[in-house]
Amino acid sequence: MRLVLVGPPGAGKGTQAEFIAAHLAVPKISTGDIFRANVSQGTPLGVEAKRYMDAGQLVPDEVTINMVRDRLAEPDASDGFLLDGFPRTVPQASALDKLLADLGTALDIVMELVVDDDEVIRRLSGRRTCRGCGKIWHVEFDPTSKPDICDRCGSELFQRDDDKAETIANRLVEYADKTAPLIDFYGAQGKLVGIDATGPVEDVTVRAIDALRSYGG
Repeated sequence: MRLVLVGPPGAGKGTQAEFIAAHLAVPKISTGDIFRANVSQGTPLGVEAKRYMDAGQLVPDEVTINMVRDRLAEPDASDGFLLDGFPRTVPQASALDKLLADLGTALDIVMELVVDDDEVIRRLSGRRTCRGCGKIWHVEFDPTSKPDICDRCGSELFQRDDDKAETIANRLVEYADKTAPLIDFYGAQGKLVGIDATGPVEDVTVRAIDALRSYGG
């Protein structure tokens, strides 16, 4: 099965991607992993991407798509894959369709993790990071025994700028502008299925796998 996972920040894509990929016995492929692999290995695409990253610029779509093309052409992805974090925009989605057509295949399903903005802000703004060991806690879902003190190493906890409510709100606006149009794009292709991503992680995974079964996954 060839699957794309989409959803706003805080929807739990990374967590669910691991479970779904394991269920389907296909590789989980994220653009972050692809970038790190190419940069660390010093591939021509990695060198080009690093040039943009070092300059504080966005890596052009063409470079990203070529990295994805190389990764999907590897043997472990021949029978299927789960893409997490790509595509992010409609132009990227169109390029992915063309890339897959060139490889003689196509996406089977696009799964959207559905969660409202208030829940996203609740999830992300409650996160606290340990200054010592780096462990992430949550004031509501995974609290420490003493406020603002890490149970693991005793160091101070802090809230990262990325986890502040105003930053999260800005990220949600960006998602709505750039990524949410993917929903219409894939909906028009008849490949979109939405999953309620609220509640315990295990419940969301069950919903996702139940939905996949109806598609033969």
